Amino acid sequence: MNESDIEGRYADLFGMVPENVKERVDLAKASGREEALEIIEQLRDTLIHHNPLERKIQQLVHLGMLLALGREEPARLHAQAALQAGATKAELHGVCETAAIVGGMPAYSLGVHVCSLVLAEETGEPSHD
Repeated sequence: MNESDIEGRYADLFGMVPENVKERVDLAKASGREEALEIIEQLRDTLIHHNPLERKIQQLVHLGMLLALGREEPARLHAQAALQAGATKAELHGVCETAAIVGGMPAYSLGVHVCSLVLAEETGEPSHD
């Protein structure tokens, strides 16, 4: 797996290469740790791209876990990936509801915020920011 393979997998999943992935590749190169990054990315590839869960379900699970952890930006990426994989508005909202069980109203509110932003980007409609 090389730099273009790594970035290609992220582009396939998210429709773009997130900035933190670019930073990861750059730092591995600068520090001479490309082999370590390849090992990390091979693990990620196995767990994500060769997982028995279909991509949409897996991205919805990622979204819910990130909401429970309060991680807005990664949650937004996974909400986008879930939509790209065919998730519906109802499924996104279902994840927000489920996140409320684990993370309470803060997780639910974060989910509503993140999903509203992503859906607004998708449709071109303004969100309520």
